Amino acid sequence: MEVRIGVVYTARELTLETDESIDAVASVIENAMSGGDSIVWLTDTKGRRIGVPVDKIAYVEVAADAGGRRVGFGAG
Repeated sequence: MEVRIGVVYTARELTLETDESIDAVASVIENAMSGGDSIVWLTDTKGRRIGVPVDKIAYVEVAADAGGRRVGFGAG
């Protein structure tokens, strides 16, 4: 599954592939944002951990596959 994260003040979005489910990724991000965490950590398919400052997240788009249903939400 592909996860795209828009970062404030950056023209390019951060894109990573993960084996996590849509619900798992959304839960990790929502918990980090509502829990007052400073960084949200995600793990890609190669086992690399990617950290993004929560206060710099503009939007998140999670796609099951390239042509599949997309779910996204913004940081407000």
